[in-house]
Amino acid sequence: MKQRRYRRNIPLSYGFTALMNLSFTHGLWMMYLASKGFSLVQLGALEAVFHITSFLMEVPTGSVADIWGRKVSRLSGRLFSALSLTIMFLAPTFSLQVLGFICSALGYNLESGAGDALLYDSLLLDQEESSYLKVKGLDELLYQACSVVAFLVGGLLATIDYGYAFSLTILTTLLAFLLALFFKEPEIEREPRSGLFSGIMGSLKTQIVSSVKVFRETPHIAFLIVFSESLFAFMISLFFYLQNFWTDQGYLPDVIGIAYAAHALLAAIFSLNAHRIERTINEKGILITCPVFLALCLWGIALTPYTMVFYIILGCMEGLLAPTISTYLNKLIPSKFRATILSFQSMAYSLFMIMIFPLVGLIGSAHSLLLSFTLMAITATLLVFAYIWALVRRR
Repeated sequence: MKQRRYRRNIPLSYGFTALMNLSFTHGLWMMYLASKGFSLVQLGALEAVFHITSFLMEVPTGSVADIWGRKVSRLSGRLFSALSLTIMFLAPTFSLQVLGFICSALGYNLESGAGDALLYDSLLLDQEESSYLKVKGLDELLYQACSVVAFLVGGLLATIDYGYAFSLTILTTLLAFLLALFFKEPEIEREPRSGLFSGIMGSLKTQIVSSVKVFRETPHIAFLIVFSESLFAFMISLFFYLQNFWTDQGYLPDVIGIAYAAHALLAAIFSLNAHRIERTINEKGILITCPVFLALCLWGIALTPYTMVFYIILGCMEGLLAPTISTYLNKLIPSKFRATILSFQSMAYSLFMIMIFPLVGLIGSAHSLLLSFTLMAITATLLVFAYIWALVRRR
């Protein structure tokens, strides 16, 4: 009988995902800070601070997960997230908000590579890695289902008092920390582990240099990372700026929460069925369909009054893309470099967000958010042609 030493990590990871994504402030923090007097340009600058921090710290924090363990990384991430939420809610000045967003980025960094690495390596060590796409699809389903709840409840709480939404999110973040204490760390080959205060930089350097060598030997990893993270950058920019756009149109937080919940529900359905869709249209079909679908939805948002409808149906692509890209990447990455290379993925996402997010806010403040959305649609259309050309050339 096959021994399953890490089986418990799978349901624990599901529970961790659920608690981590019961984020009742995720769909309303821009509205909250705007209500406190922060301008659209300042909000764009704060998100830029988040992604600049993430860009600089993503690979070092990914190396932390590979050197000291995925469990340590995930625990640390929840503490930084709880601290960032507290600062965001209480801080009255822009400079203090900058500190909060730096903490938020570190919380995101410490989780981004470690989460998928722990999940995949647990399956790999139990010789069940072939089931990863299905497991990741269910994990994505829980993420989206909890997002549905968070958007609906968060919108209702914010309509009464933003403090309720922030307090409840801090509570679920700390509960996720407690649950993570029960993870069993996968026993994988690691780069030599250094003491906390001696040789840390040397260990990080070795890990990063070795990971870059993996990139050179397998260039398809870099293509998948650039492809997926550029698409996610467009979707997340839409997610945040639509909060302000819909608020300006007179929608209350509870209605906006319903729109985000519908988007997440559709994403949940597609993530649950991602393994079936992938079997039908395969990797090439997904890599062609997703950017085309994104461009069409962006044009619908930019040129029609049905912005909520097009944003909701964009959930199809999000639900399909997240688990499939994760599966393709994990199949190509050696375990001892997994968290570090997956952190390069988040680093690429931050780079795209640094380029896109402040520019959207600047154009939206100087002209209109509709103009920003139109320029996003034009850029996404150009990317469609670039990606299809790269796929045809590679094949």
